[in-house]
Amino acid sequence: MEPALHLDVADGVATVRIAHPAKRNAMTTNMWRALPELLARCAGDPDVRVLVLTGEGGTFCAGADISTLTEGAERSRDLAIAAEEALAAFPKPTLAAVRGHCVGGGCQLAAACDLRFAAEDASFGVTPAKLGIVYGASSTRRLVELTGPSAAKYLLFSGELIDAARALRTGLVDEVWPPEALEKRVAEFAQVLASRSLLTQAAAKEFAAGPAAPDRIAHWAQQERGSGDTAEGVAAFLERRAPRFTWAAGEGPYGGSDLRTGLSVPGC
Repeated sequence: MEPALHLDVADGVATVRIAHPAKRNAMTTNMWRALPELLARCAGDPDVRVLVLTGEGGTFCAGADISTLTEGAERSRDLAIAAEEALAAFPKPTLAAVRGHCVGGGCQLAAACDLRFAAEDASFGVTPAKLGIVYGASSTRRLVELTGPSAAKYLLFSGELIDAARALRTGLVDEVWPPEALEKRVAEFAQVLASRSLLTQAAAKEFAAGPAAPDRIAHWAQQERGSGDTAEGVAAFLERRAPRFTWAAGEGPYGGSDLRTGLSVPGC
């Protein structure tokens, strides 16, 4: 199988699968380049309400494919950071479903998601110290925000792998499940997220990222007033039915008609 990013969309959930089984789903330079555009397509599609990032088969991502780093370590790091930042800035909820190895650039991508659910046999590591590479400033800050300074330093200084139980204790992951139960749990929770107000989620995601400027607070207040989601939520609660929230972000440069189930972006 050629390295690629596979996209499937169903029931409001876009699933992006990292597929490079010959290298434990390591990311090639072209896969790093392709991810931001793929995310932009999903962000611009009003039918996508949640994004799940996972790996093909029994592993998440073993990091960067070192054999494809022909443009030098600095350029390759820039590509990985650009992909990570695009994932962190994705305006809808994101969930990493982690099995097996989640190492290096793979851990970088998982940390950029809003939530991380892991199988009990998953392992995590941040490994630039093994290669003499300076880990990006934004990536380091994100790791510290998740795990705290001490755990982040343990991972960065040593490059050692930790198991899912320790990752849960440090805050690197949010839930840990038996391997056979992970897919079902991720699918169920993705549907929970898809059923909630995207207005609430998008505003909360922006506010959680850092102090909000007054104009952004005013923007979200205006969105709330004009959305109809509040009225629908209250009505659904009183009528004891599931709400039908309708607010959606602008479609941007990619419309829903351009986002196809089964899309594959070649990685080499």
